[in-house]
Amino acid sequence: MKKIFEAVKAASHSLALIPDDKKNSILLKLADAIIVNADTLLEANAQDLARMDRDNPLYDRLQLTQERLEGIATDMRHVASLPSPLGIITNERTLDNGLYLRRISVPFGVIGVIYEARPNVSFDVFSLCFKSGNACVLKGGKDADCSNRAIVALIRSILDTEGLNPDVVVLLPATHEATGEMLNAVGYIDVCIPRGGRGLIDFVRNNARIPVIETGAGVVHAYFDKDGDLEKGRAIVDNAKTRRVSVCNALDCLLVHKDRVGDIDALLEPMKDRVTFHNDEYGREWMSYDLSIKVVDSLDDALAHIAQYSSGHSECIITENEEAAQRFRMEVDAACVYVNAPTSFTDGAQFGLGAEIGISTQKLGPRGPMALVEMTTYKWLIDGNGQTRP
Repeated sequence: MKKIFEAVKAASHSLALIPDDKKNSILLKLADAIIVNADTLLEANAQDLARMDRDNPLYDRLQLTQERLEGIATDMRHVASLPSPLGIITNERTLDNGLYLRRISVPFGVIGVIYEARPNVSFDVFSLCFKSGNACVLKGGKDADCSNRAIVALIRSILDTEGLNPDVVVLLPATHEATGEMLNAVGYIDVCIPRGGRGLIDFVRNNARIPVIETGAGVVHAYFDKDGDLEKGRAIVDNAKTRRVSVCNALDCLLVHKDRVGDIDALLEPMKDRVTFHNDEYGREWMSYDLSIKVVDSLDDALAHIAQYSSGHSECIITENEEAAQRFRMEVDAACVYVNAPTSFTDGAQFGLGAEIGISTQKLGPRGPMALVEMTTYKWLIDGNGQTRP
């Protein structure tokens, strides 16, 4: 494994020599190759799907379709169209002693990503890392191993054809041993990003000897306020819950003001034949057609409930009262806070960022969708003319 890490580290240095237009050209060629090779990718994915129970909440995350591959290709083309996040001056000044200082954005170097049954992540991570000048070490789960191997083989073939070192992206074996070695790759991997459920995230945080950026599990709430619009509420709650139940921005708990109890049936009517409702389980990420519901006495009670059970991912209020909306914006402690819009929009592509590596719920460093800008750090450049410090 050490030889793999050494190869990726060495390959990462070559990325600094690739002009942005060359990176964009390669991403566009890869996007085209996804569509051309769709049958091969779907066949590999079918092998993974055959080993998983259809009732498993991860089945939907694991599944690739022609439509989803086309969406991945579209996102990759979008990433290619975005400006480079590198070399941007974020602070500039000349000191009294004449020293000229600039703080500029630079790549991390090598980014490691550990993820579960989400083969689309392989494409997303590569496109964002490559565009931002980072090499990447991918560690997928065994559930998606056939899919991930087909995807990474395609990426590496495009890189090789274009005369680039394919070791700027590698896929580790889908074993626990590989995870352990990755988390201890001090000096080779600059930052590790886990993308998956609470168990995976906790394991990475508790065992890593390299820096970690957490992408948190989603325990997501929507609060239907006493001044909420019923038609807006019906559409928002249904979309947040049922668009894709297995994703981290899906709604888990609906809070309803006591004055609107009479509207609950109408509020839930669009999903009543698909969703099972619960009134005694809170703080749970369902990842299924289940939804917790609680009646609260006031906005204060809703805020207190969210403060207790939220994972800090995405939270929503449905209200026509601007004072209530503003309190919700200011008091809810989450990466993404919505007013009269569903939490299903928490997504790098939907935010206009091209794609994402994950949704960070931590406060130190990136927060929310992690896209191109979040794949960079910075360094200071100091130009002098012989000054010395007294």
